Amino acid sequence: MNNVSLVGRLTKDVELRYTAKNSKAVGAFILAVGREIKKTAQNKTTDFIPIVTWGKTAEFASKYFAKGNRIALQGSIHTRMWEDEQKNKHYVTEVIANRVFFADSKQKVQDADNANEALNENPADELFNEMTDEEKADEEQIT
Repeated sequence: MNNVSLVGRLTKDVELRYTAKNSKAVGAFILAVGREIKKTAQNKTTDFIPIVTWGKTAEFASKYFAKGNRIALQGSIHTRMWEDEQKNKHYVTEVIANRVFFADSKQKVQDADNANEALNENPADELFNEMTDEEKADEEQIT
């Protein structure tokens, strides 16, 4: 059985794209999930887990979730392989989320929305919206 339930925080806003073939929505984000190594407070670590959502779930996540929001999700683990131009094989393991939920209080979500609106007023932020070569390669694999 391949079932995953996670609770964590978004490391950045959900990236929403559409497939080239049938214009299906694809959302991608990284979820920071705390993990205890032992039963003491000093031995905590954080895992950064790539998450992919499809269709209406992707559109919902993109519209309502923002960097820093605490969310919960249910889905399954998938591994995929792709080859680059030099015929090197690359493997990616990610969670395909089919259900996503708010895990913050309503006030914290509103506070995060207000903070994100203030950040978006800075014209310098547009400089960071350029896709990296790695992101472009990932997009080509999705489309």
